[in-house]
Amino acid sequence: MGAASKKKTKAGFCLGPRWLRAGFALGAVLSRPLAARAAEQLFLRPPRRRGSASERAAGALAEGEALEIPVQGFRVRAWRFGVGPPVLLVHGFGGSAAEMAPLIRPLVAEGCQAVAFDAPAHGESTGRLASGATFAAAVSAVAASVGARAAVGHSLGGSAIAFALAGGLGLRNAVLLSPPRSAAPFFRRFCEALALSSPLEEALRGRIRARHGLAPEEFEVVRGPAAGSIPLLVIHDRGDREVPFAQGEAVAARLGAELVATSGLGHRRILLDPAIGSRVAAFVAAHLPRCPCGRLAELELAFTGPVCEPCALDREMFRRDLRSHPAVPGEGSPASAA
Repeated sequence: MGAASKKKTKAGFCLGPRWLRAGFALGAVLSRPLAARAAEQLFLRPPRRRGSASERAAGALAEGEALEIPVQGFRVRAWRFGVGPPVLLVHGFGGSAAEMAPLIRPLVAEGCQAVAFDAPAHGESTGRLASGATFAAAVSAVAASVGARAAVGHSLGGSAIAFALAGGLGLRNAVLLSPPRSAAPFFRRFCEALALSSPLEEALRGRIRARHGLAPEEFEVVRGPAAGSIPLLVIHDRGDREVPFAQGEAVAARLGAELVATSGLGHRRILLDPAIGSRVAAFVAAHLPRCPCGRLAELELAFTGPVCEPCALDREMFRRDLRSHPAVPGEGSPASAA
């Protein structure tokens, strides 16, 4: 990349390659719809990370039970670990379920079932383009499929959890790691970097709204009835260069969440820190109901309240008063035997 391509705009964003900026400038003149389509593909197509580190992380998923869950026409791949109340693990834009692997062991050790999934257009899931709205839809669909009781999200995954909560997703608690408050700054950075004209920027915004139901500025963490009524924890590093700490502060203030500030972990190493993993798992477990036996409850039965699966099975097998039913003729009752 030449020196000219590293020039900064008045807003402080690095400009993209000169040839790409020139291409969009020419495209905006010749065919604005085609130029907007090309810009949409560039903005919403997640990068694919490769290399030994990614392969080692992906290997951690091999021990889980593989699932496939339909989400708005996509086939989403997920992996389930352990037993207990299910907890979703949601990666960020350009990431994968493998990045959330360091949180699996602490959650399972606390008595939870960890469910990590690749968002649409990421990892082993189908699709080519993804947005914040896509992430939020995947969170809601996967949560419904596995019966999630809590969720932990990183970066855009954290924002998607908050967005889904405001839309009515029912969870007992959630942890948001390095969450952006809005997609607006990233959209602005993209448009500045490519020096898109105002008409082309508006055409791009319209395409995104038409495809995903929301313009970038409309995907924002807002206070919702569900989000405001459950325990929430936001963890953000003060030195985060991808999502500034002020974004996490704003999310915590908006949602009334507990805020934990870290130092020296940045945007991605925060997922690898054992102390963070332990704190996340402890928070999740502390805000889930427990069976009278002390284990975390997977079920909440109308006649007994929170109960774990072993205790539910024990009651089903040995409590005759809980499983007796009136005799039905024709189904082995004395009347049918007469």
